[in-house]
Amino acid sequence: MNPPLLALSGLTKAYPGVVANDDVSLTIAPGEVHALLGENGAGKSTLVKMIYGLVKPDSGVMRMHGTLFSPQEPRAARAEGVGMVFQHFSLFDALSVAENIALGMENAPRLGVLSQKITEVSEAYGLPLSPDRIVGDLSAGERQRVEIIRCLLQDPKLLIMDEPTSVLTPQEVEILFKTLRKLSAEGTAILYISHKLEEIRALCDSATILRLGKVVGHCTPSETSARDMAEMMVGSTLKTPLRADKTPGGVLLELRGLKAKSPSAFGMPLRDISVQVRAGEVLGIGGVAGNGQDELLAALSGETLSAKDMVWFKDQDIGPLGPTARRALGVLTAPEERLGHAAAPDMSLTENAMLTGAVRENLVRGGMLNWPAARRFAEKIIQAFDVRTPGPGNAARSLSGGNLQKFVIGREVLQRPEVLVVNQPTWGVDASAAAAIRQALLDLADNGAAVIVISQDLDELMEISDRFAALNEGRLSEPRPAQGLTVDEIGLMMGGAHGMEVAHV
Repeated sequence: MNPPLLALSGLTKAYPGVVANDDVSLTIAPGEVHALLGENGAGKSTLVKMIYGLVKPDSGVMRMHGTLFSPQEPRAARAEGVGMVFQHFSLFDALSVAENIALGMENAPRLGVLSQKITEVSEAYGLPLSPDRIVGDLSAGERQRVEIIRCLLQDPKLLIMDEPTSVLTPQEVEILFKTLRKLSAEGTAILYISHKLEEIRALCDSATILRLGKVVGHCTPSETSARDMAEMMVGSTLKTPLRADKTPGGVLLELRGLKAKSPSAFGMPLRDISVQVRAGEVLGIGGVAGNGQDELLAALSGETLSAKDMVWFKDQDIGPLGPTARRALGVLTAPEERLGHAAAPDMSLTENAMLTGAVRENLVRGGMLNWPAARRFAEKIIQAFDVRTPGPGNAARSLSGGNLQKFVIGREVLQRPEVLVVNQPTWGVDASAAAAIRQALLDLADNGAAVIVISQDLDELMEISDRFAALNEGRLSEPRPAQGLTVDEIGLMMGGAHGMEVAHV
């Protein structure tokens, strides 16, 4: 029999205080689409980093086509035919598509020759892309195409994809899947990481499940329900978020023709956004990344001040108020970017709890910071939201992405906001933690808060939203009841078809 394309045997990698991978073994055949599943902190990222040469295993063996494979750096892995598309794109906004791709190649040809190759490959794989376009002008889906094409130009034998659909519309997901199936048919193996289990069921031939760094099972996704896979990942029964049946109350937040410039040259200005959000209501806002989500959150948080009569909380014009004043009133926000925006990376969890909780949690007395109270608040967040960390003294950057996300959302929820605006609340979070965060948001609404959830996870929005609207090029569609909306209708709304155009789909 022919050896597998890639075989991992007994891979182990430990860091101080944690074993990230513990005796992990798996095989991937040529042309196989293999899913790697697990909770946040299960060891997925460490495993693929070892395959890609970013991390060196403490013990164990990797073989490619039966030959010992131990890349000391990504360049060596790429030379052996391993390509990787990361969850966070590594692109320069001010450069063209061709220039960005050239930067990621070892021996890039002249730009003219490279541009021709980009055009040929992009058309051959159904990912049309102009090599001359400036990356800063591209949508999130087009940026992902740049990363994929950069890999394809190096003729990979194994393509690793980390959360590849988190910023795509349903229509773009279908395009991506067609491309991956074509690659698979040509013999390229794909190692696919995603928390979207229905996508795993539709695309992947097999799956390996990790829990606490160990392989705990394998399955055939097409023959396994999403719920069963999720429960294999967490090792327990998965709780489905529940919502009380209530009639929304009075208007708590109202936007009246909100306009705002983007602070970034490649950002998206907000254009005449008008919407009301009521007490007890969850308004879901979908949209492809880069269509004004960050700008909307900044306008609601007070990081970007608004002209008079544009942002109202109850009967007060809060447009001219900054974040601290809005928090004091009860308008709280949690941005998408965890490290650097929602949390200061090198500060402890106690210090990060103080940053946004000082006013509402009474953590300041007579101008002095009350650190014992801040520590108790951080401990309360850690316990209530099951944040996996040795303690509140640990730095924010020491947490996995999912655990930091739980801390950030928990910090805001526990401050009892009257209005909470969250951007990507479960981004990169495993099924169990995502369910807990969604339940916390639903509980908040059930207790009378107005909740706005900005997300690219349409399943999430349909699960928890009372009404749904879409952002496209800085404009917000008319909100519609979430119940009964079809994927096609949602996709059209996200693509810019607003109002009556969608109603006649």
